Amino acid sequence: MGKKTIEDVNVRGKRVLVRVDFNVPRNKETGEITDDARMRAALPTLQYLIDNGAKVIVMSHLGRPKGKVVEELRLTEVGKHLAELLGKPVKKLDDCIGPDVEAAVANMKDGDVVLLENVRFYPQEEKNDVHFAKELAKLGDIYVNDAFGTAHRAHGSTAGVGVFLPSVTGYLMKKELTALGNALMRPVKPFVAIIGGAKISDKIGVVSYLIGKADTIIIGGGMANTFLAAQGYDMKASLVEPESIGVAKETLEQAKNAGTDLLLPVDVTIAAAFDAPETAKAADIDAIDDGWMALDIGPKTIENYVAKIKDAKTIIWNGPMGVFEQDAFAVGTNALAKAVAESEAYSVVGGGDSVAAVKKSGMADKINHISTGGGASLEFMEGRVLPGLAIIEEREDQ
Repeated sequence: MGKKTIEDVNVRGKRVLVRVDFNVPRNKETGEITDDARMRAALPTLQYLIDNGAKVIVMSHLGRPKGKVVEELRLTEVGKHLAELLGKPVKKLDDCIGPDVEAAVANMKDGDVVLLENVRFYPQEEKNDVHFAKELAKLGDIYVNDAFGTAHRAHGSTAGVGVFLPSVTGYLMKKELTALGNALMRPVKPFVAIIGGAKISDKIGVVSYLIGKADTIIIGGGMANTFLAAQGYDMKASLVEPESIGVAKETLEQAKNAGTDLLLPVDVTIAAAFDAPETAKAADIDAIDDGWMALDIGPKTIENYVAKIKDAKTIIWNGPMGVFEQDAFAVGTNALAKAVAESEAYSVVGGGDSVAAVKKSGMADKINHISTGGGASLEFMEGRVLPGLAIIEEREDQ
């Protein structure tokens, strides 16, 4: 993507301010970290900086403290776990700006690691306050953004600080940009995009951006109901967004004009109610029972979609095909996950629910790239400029 990385700057003896995404799930009672995947994803960057003699100053947010100190959202446990992962001491500070923090940073030796306190304890962080960003920038000589998961946020620690310091990406950010960038900008054809999720209003930007780029766009999840309603089908009690029917019609027309094959379900799995999985059965889209709702794609649709996936050379997936949290309505998502895993295509999965769905299907290790950023990957797939990326310097050789 032409952005400078940590390998393009000399970090030895420098104070390197690294924004990571350590917003990890924890046990509410004990505070214990239940999944450290986000922390492990940042290790290559941190290890490189340590090995190359940088003074490493790590900053992150945790949860939503809404601009005030919340004791259970301190990064103390995160600091202890980071020390275990790195196999070396990590000094956890009680603040992220101010004289005490500056003094602690001034005492660092090459290869040392400190972890600042939760940056969202300050309301100025989420407001991207220039003075707050300047206070953070005082702590470093170089800024590294390795937090793809927050790159779509214009916050003090993700975008503001980069105005005051030379700014580069870490390995995780580079990996994300390469994977998503190659799939979107330089796909090997046929290029198949799988777009699901509940609401068309959440995903219409992605679908529009992919029209003309993808050869086939597969639509599933609740958003398919609105597309089908736009074609005149009576979706009965299914989730439909009446206000988006006009947009759905326009999108179908756009796809047709661009020569992109936009595939919709021909049958669905319906149930008498959201919480009545025992009633689940297949129905053609023109034969849904009165009062029943579509909660997954049906067997004929699965067959159609799998056939397209088998022929693909590049696949991007964002959003489940049904209410995958319930096994009765996870059949479509699981079948597509299996097809993507078994295909010879280069595959990228982006977005929170899609990642959870693929992990639940047991096929995660067969996917080429699983994005660490939900909202960020979604906005990237809409062709938007991410604020946390916009401040990174371009490489001169590009």
